[in-house]
Amino acid sequence: MDLGLENNSALVLASSSGLGKASAEALAKEGVNVTINGRDIEKLKKTKKELNGSTNGEINIVAGDITKKEDISKIVEKTVKEQNGLDHLVTCAGGPPSKQFLETEDEDWYENFDLLVMSVVRVVRESMEYLKEGQGTIVNITSMSVKEAVPNLVLSNSVRMSVIGLMKTLSKELGPDIRANSVLPGPHKTGRIKELIEVEVKKGNIDSYDEGLQAWKEDIPLDRIGKPEELGDLVAFLSSPRSSFINGVAIPVDGGGSSSNL
Repeated sequence: MDLGLENNSALVLASSSGLGKASAEALAKEGVNVTINGRDIEKLKKTKKELNGSTNGEINIVAGDITKKEDISKIVEKTVKEQNGLDHLVTCAGGPPSKQFLETEDEDWYENFDLLVMSVVRVVRESMEYLKEGQGTIVNITSMSVKEAVPNLVLSNSVRMSVIGLMKTLSKELGPDIRANSVLPGPHKTGRIKELIEVEVKKGNIDSYDEGLQAWKEDIPLDRIGKPEELGDLVAFLSSPRSSFINGVAIPVDGGGSSSNL
């Protein structure tokens, strides 16, 4: 299916690896010129080299910390300058550490609010005028934890809810010029899953990585965790004219693992 995105411009935050990288790749395969972002410039260069071998669009890089307001401004400014505008914004961020409530301090809450919520607030604020020039889109990559609380992830369970409220509000306030949607990934084969499993092994809750991986997939009817490219394809679709009547929704991507009716 031709998504009608050729020669568009996109910015994907936190995209040197994982689901952000998969989203950038899916967009670039459709001919979108994509700016990828991360804090590590060497990692970004490596990712750019990998993506250039499999995509049709141009890949640009801009290093920056999405928890810093000044970095967000720089990231958007460079994207617009190098790609002659901005049509699509994909927000993404690394996951909060695995903790229970009594293990958290005030600093944990403030740091993760900056990471997960204020990064989105700031980048949308900086991007709005450019997105409005065409049929702009915003897709936020968040987590299934906004629908069903995940054990030992109190920060993700709590803080990410704010982004869903923000996206729903933006879908109403920014329409018809800009559409805003969210995707809610369940477990996917990324470094994040590896990190969470290793924490549980270290705590002695499980014996091995394989045991942890089995635990993550045991409630999924498809009997596997997701592939990053499967989520990336959905992000590209939501950014395209093919999804032009989809606005203000939060779409689970979890292989049917959720028990929630909505």
